Amino acid sequence: MPPLKHRTIPIFVPEVSCPNQCIYCNQRVISGQQKMPTDEEITATIERYSSSFEAGTHVELAFFGGNFTGIPMSEQQRLFDLVRPYCQRLGVQGIRLSTRPDYISDEKVDFLKANGVTTVELGVQSLDDEVLARIRRGYTAETVERAAAIIQKRDIEVGMQMMLGLPGDTAEKSLRTARRIIELGATNTRIYPTLVVARTMLARWYEQGLYTPLTLQEAVNQCKDILYLFETNNITVLRVGLHPTEGFISHTDYLAGPFHVAFKELVQTEIWHDIFCKATLPAGDLVITVPESQLNAAVGHGGKNRNALQQRCRSVKFRTSPNLKPYTFEVNA
Repeated sequence: MPPLKHRTIPIFVPEVSCPNQCIYCNQRVISGQQKMPTDEEITATIERYSSSFEAGTHVELAFFGGNFTGIPMSEQQRLFDLVRPYCQRLGVQGIRLSTRPDYISDEKVDFLKANGVTTVELGVQSLDDEVLARIRRGYTAETVERAAAIIQKRDIEVGMQMMLGLPGDTAEKSLRTARRIIELGATNTRIYPTLVVARTMLARWYEQGLYTPLTLQEAVNQCKDILYLFETNNITVLRVGLHPTEGFISHTDYLAGPFHVAFKELVQTEIWHDIFCKATLPAGDLVITVPESQLNAAVGHGGKNRNALQQRCRSVKFRTSPNLKPYTFEVNA
């Protein structure tokens, strides 16, 4: 039996409740959401997304964008009450939301549990205290550890979002953050290379020569080790790189940094490139079988890996199998 398809109905809640603005953040630019959606907009979004779901799809409703648990509980309750009839009618299996680690408490999480929340994503960004201080995040790694424990105690899944290339960060620090995310029991994550976004403090630092973002290749090289670590430890990576909004593509909102519309594919291409480079392969006609979900990455962005293999072998063809684990392959010469 094929695995269930997972789909998310996203409701974007702008930063109406963040206690401070981190140096890299302009959530209205990043999410494309300028104001709190109206009730009509929320229900229309639910109807629009749900109309395209196939039977048997595992569906979550997600509140993204802001610091959800920082919203007054009365407003949270209103939002939960608004979406509940749709969740029941559509068979939504759970509610996901994103929030800050320092806005988690026993009372808040009990409230979320009572309203059907099944996953809480924490905007961790880094688990290095020096980096957290540099970006003015307003908490320490210990705050994240405490928040994760509170959430897990209620049998709610924990996701942890992290960033690469922050001020004061290094490849080694980012890799340690990823390892710590695994140790803290996160079941899912998102990986975001730091971009210089218009109208942020980081933009001023960049313009003053006080911050240099990662190059695209540096970001890909850092991310490939982290993505491989997560996926080989059964951590679901929900996103790699920011969603390409119109403002990012046109450079009206994006000033500098490792942005690419196919960033995840670039990263996976490099993982597969390393795998093939280390493998001992016969020089004849090869048929390489790869996991069904990773065919494009194995072939490589722009055919990079296929072209490299054709320099080593007489010919190369790719096939897929639903039974192979990620980043494994079989060869028939």
